[in-house]
Amino acid sequence: ADWNTNKDNVVLDGHDVVAYHALDKSIKGSAMFQTEYDGARFFFSNAGNQAAFSKEPQKYVPKYNGYCAFAVSAKNAKVPANADTFKIYNGELLVFFNDDYEGQKFNTKIPWNADEKSMYSTAQKNWMNLSK
Repeated sequence: ADWNTNKDNVVLDGHDVVAYHALDKSIKGSAMFQTEYDGARFFFSNAGNQAAFSKEPQKYVPKYNGYCAFAVSAKNAKVPANADTFKIYNGELLVFFNDDYEGQKFNTKIPWNADEKSMYSTAQKNWMNLSK
């Protein structure tokens, strides 16, 4: 599958996808605790999180393979997201672009939150084609 990875094929630049759910925090994982899933590498901050992921990866993987949820919805496009700009919605990890865009700071989580239910519905439809 096509994942939003860094040059080392690590999802979300090595942030621990289990910690987002368990602690509602973005925590950097370590190569000491890693696993491969669906062709991509995932890092974890401890062995417990690595084990939890290995047991139920679908519960923890970022929605839209770690691409920006807003871009999937609004632009029907895969745009890299920032590991520190996230939210848990419907039990799923969503990540968002948060950087300079056309010369201005743009945190896509803000417009997403303004119309979340509609944005999510559109993203779900768009992802069916984007993920092929």
